[in-house]
Amino acid sequence: MSANACQETFEHSGLHKFYSAVFYAGSSFLITVVNKTVLTSFRFPSYMCLGIGQMIITLVVLYAAKMSKTVQFQDFDRSIVLKIFPLPLLYVGNHITGLASTKKLSLPMFTVLRKFTILMTMILEVYILRKTFPKRLVYSVVAIVLGAMVAASSDLAFDVEGYTFILLNDALTAASGVYTKKKLGTEDLGKYGVLFYNALIIVIPTLLASAFTGDLHKAVTFEDWVETTFIFCFLMSCFMGFVLMYSIVLCSYYNSALTTTVVGAIKNVAVAYIGIFVGGDYLFSWTNFLGLSICMSGGLVYSYLIFNQKSSGSNTEGAQELKIHITED
Repeated sequence: MSANACQETFEHSGLHKFYSAVFYAGSSFLITVVNKTVLTSFRFPSYMCLGIGQMIITLVVLYAAKMSKTVQFQDFDRSIVLKIFPLPLLYVGNHITGLASTKKLSLPMFTVLRKFTILMTMILEVYILRKTFPKRLVYSVVAIVLGAMVAASSDLAFDVEGYTFILLNDALTAASGVYTKKKLGTEDLGKYGVLFYNALIIVIPTLLASAFTGDLHKAVTFEDWVETTFIFCFLMSCFMGFVLMYSIVLCSYYNSALTTTVVGAIKNVAVAYIGIFVGGDYLFSWTNFLGLSICMSGGLVYSYLIFNQKSSGSNTEGAQELKIHITED
């Protein structure tokens, strides 16, 4: 990452950082609930087609905004693919595994296992962005992962396929966050260009894959298409998919990949405990509840350390972080 890009990060105002984080947290919470309603309550059989719907809405909204001069981003040319790689692959993998794990797991377990994204993001920032972290932050991450393991060990609704999807989703989310931050700082695409060309490059291959596997046929023949409530929830999920991706890019642009992941963890505190009482698919056990509590407590401590460091860090710490960024070239 260049020194200019780093300097741009430091010039973002505190309000931009805070509001983009709140926007991401709210979007992430809403889409989790909506996706859970579509895939579980209505038993919609195709999480892949739901992802395709979200990509199509992203393309339509951003193209209309570009044509009306509301937003601006680079016109398509052959250099776009190389500029944006590997984000499209991470994007589609993140969408599909995220939707699949939402369908397979209860809300509390989904949010607990998503905590592994924090550890994976930290590891990727160390190896890709050359960052270092204080021991207190590392210890809080260990507490988060330990709580997640305790909760998962007694999950009475254990699903091997669901756990596989969610761990893949964690890895892809972490990689997507780190590379999104890197692309925003080094490529001349802009926030909207990253979103638009991600969706444009992968929507056709995903649609063909859905048709080849029979997933598209299941979606088309789904019997609840005549239900107004289902249609509303489906369209809401598609629109929220665009909003979520925009909020992630916005939060990463004004903050960092790690901060974006931390904000997601804060959101999961609310989702996990709400899911215990709402949703009907959480099987209570004391070990599971203890693991949830350890995980959530570690997440709050971690979040406090991160935001306290950003808001009250000394000039020496800021200079050290600047140095770390510059040496990423």
